[in-house]
Amino acid sequence: MPHNAQGSGTDRDDRAALRADCANCSGLCCVALTLTRSADFAVDKEAGQPCRNLQEDFRCGIHTELRTRGFPGCTVYDCFGAGQKVSGEIFDGRDWRGDRATARQMFQVFPVVRQLHELLWYLTETLSLAPAKPLHDEARSLLDETERLSRLPADACAELDVAAHRETVAELLHRVSARVRATAPRPKNGRKRDRRGADLIGARLRGADLRGADLRGAYLIAADLSGADLRLADLIGADFRDADVSGADLTDSLFLTQAQLNAARGDAATRLPSALRRPAHWDR
Repeated sequence: MPHNAQGSGTDRDDRAALRADCANCSGLCCVALTLTRSADFAVDKEAGQPCRNLQEDFRCGIHTELRTRGFPGCTVYDCFGAGQKVSGEIFDGRDWRGDRATARQMFQVFPVVRQLHELLWYLTETLSLAPAKPLHDEARSLLDETERLSRLPADACAELDVAAHRETVAELLHRVSARVRATAPRPKNGRKRDRRGADLIGARLRGADLRGADLRGAYLIAADLSGADLRLADLIGADFRDADVSGADLTDSLFLTQAQLNAARGDAATRLPSALRRPAHWDR
């Protein structure tokens, strides 16, 4: 079967609403989340405390200098569009700065909706995968339910058991992955395909044939994946921090996110899925 397993399903892969729109968000990721001083963040910040770089208009005062000023973690984070939904829809544009009770509730709801939007990203992708067509009805049903949950009133959303719903979606995604990866050619080098959760930190995988590999949750921190073929590989939850994907082929990889790409190092020769964008810092 050809590698182009995506984009040939019955549903158009349209995830525009699942991309962050910071201009229509009240800076929730800059307030609601905890920051821990590390290589990713220059300061410690408690949840509910505004970042020192957040301006009155909810924009970041050092947005173009985040990586050089000690905040590369901010360039990696992706809310999957949860910020604008919580700010503009669930809370109808209310400002968290005006009321402590509203602020507390917004900061509880935001991470819940963010998790649900991440699931929407994966479920939408599933509907574009032709080999998973027998599972499309189930995926549509879960997508509709996930969308419904993401639009619950604030009180109900804050109390939602999102972990249980995530487990249900994860079980379906596992079956989807198995169907799609089964269409990949067998690797000539005999490399083990099941590397789920594997410790591949700093691994030398330059030019490796990883087509159809299960790399779910794998630790690929600082791994050399330059020139590797990752088509049809399941990359859900894989840690790509500082991984070198220069010249790698990620075109038909499964469940890859913008955050993972932002955490990696690539170049103009890196081939990406059509739904994702080449990170700006790759050109620097």
